[in-house]
Amino acid sequence: MFSTLAVPKTIKERHLGIANLLAFALLPLSGFATDIYIPSLPTMAAELHVGSIQVQLTLTLFLISYGVTQLFIGSVLDSFGRYHLSLFCLLLFAVASFVIANTNNIYIIYLMRILHGITVGGVIVSKRAYFIDLFSGDKLKNYLSMFSIIWSTGPIVAPFLGGYLQAAYGWKSNFYFLGIFAVILVALELVFSGETLKNFATFNIKKIGGVYADMIKTSSFTLGLIMIGLAYCMVMIYNMTGPFIIEHTLHLSPVVAGYSSLVLGVAWLIGGLIGKATINKPFFKRMVLNLSLQVLFVVVMLISMRYITNLFTLIFFAFIIHIAAGFTFNNFFTYCLSRFPKNAGIASGLTGGVNYMIVSFFSYSIVALLPAKDEHNLAYSYFVLIMLSVIVMLILKLKKELLSEGV
Repeated sequence: MFSTLAVPKTIKERHLGIANLLAFALLPLSGFATDIYIPSLPTMAAELHVGSIQVQLTLTLFLISYGVTQLFIGSVLDSFGRYHLSLFCLLLFAVASFVIANTNNIYIIYLMRILHGITVGGVIVSKRAYFIDLFSGDKLKNYLSMFSIIWSTGPIVAPFLGGYLQAAYGWKSNFYFLGIFAVILVALELVFSGETLKNFATFNIKKIGGVYADMIKTSSFTLGLIMIGLAYCMVMIYNMTGPFIIEHTLHLSPVVAGYSSLVLGVAWLIGGLIGKATINKPFFKRMVLNLSLQVLFVVVMLISMRYITNLFTLIFFAFIIHIAAGFTFNNFFTYCLSRFPKNAGIASGLTGGVNYMIVSFFSYSIVALLPAKDEHNLAYSYFVLIMLSVIVMLILKLKKELLSEGV
């Protein structure tokens, strides 16, 4: 279907600016696919007659399928191109969204969420590779550092919008919105975008496997992927537990849950902006300061919540921790994506795939061990993830010192 023998549709020069904007507009799709129905999770559980852990599984299944897809889709994109596969995935995403909006069967929803993860993986990896195909040098570095900032518009806008959609039309309206959004983007892509891959790689499984092996064996790259995963896991843990804490424990509305997620999305954005602004500063000094602040605030959070527990203390501490997580994510994400420019699709897919595999494993495991019953469990979850981040940074620091000594 995506034959390299066919002449691909290229982007017209006058449409390049719009094509860039469309690529940026699709980067937050994964955030929209998870965050728009976050305020609806308690209502979904009630209306579908399932428990909180079952409805939270819709997030986990998306993360797993999204992560696994990204692990392998990069080699397909490098061999067969970005454009047509991206369009096909967007259409399937729209269909899956409309199916979810018209069913009350949790198992059909599970299946469609897996399809969501697969299709979003194809779209996002192709759009990351889009920029690496077209740009280089400082301009590429600037675009790559913007990725996490642009991506953060999803966690900012989606739950805010989802809270109002839930209050006005119910949880299914979130998925109608996703489907309509995807259809509009398909139409715009058909008019303004096109193929950006100039040199199609031969689809040789043995050769592709060697590229994956070389990337994984690069320890700084692999440890960077773990840091990215742990940083985003802090966001996902809140997304899975925050609405239940706010609506069930604090007895507030889905709109409040949406506003709270909006505020924490802004925190992630601020962290990304700080990361972009300080990108040329000494790397390890920045990360040590960042992690030190995370440790300090999570300890204070644990202590203070023994005496004060309300929405404002919850959001205040989560806000600071999410800024630091956004900073970590921006720095390591920029590094990992730019590490292997000759295999942009594979590097992009591996970066996103390992990230979401880590996120899906840790987020679901931690939520299962520390259920969404109160602010204390959220604080303990943050503490576990921050301590793991400290350990990974210590390993990175040690490896750097050993390399500098020629060991």
